[in-house]
Amino acid sequence: MMILNYKSKKQLKENIGQSLNYTETSMFGPEYKLNGSFIGSNRPQITNNGGREFFASVIIENGLIKSVK
Repeated sequence: MMILNYKSKKQLKENIGQSLNYTETSMFGPEYKLNGSFIGSNRPQITNNGGREFFASVIIENGLIKSVK
């Protein structure tokens, strides 16, 4: 699961249309794709990114955030 470098899901949604700010965590290769969907999270107690803990389903199209659920 990728770490989303946003303080809240609201902040992530405000960045629709922008490139995703994320940290890869997989030992088995990159999870990020220019087109596709994935589930990511912000785990502030582990990453010290600050903000709230959240999980989000993100759709990426042409390298930009298309939607967040």
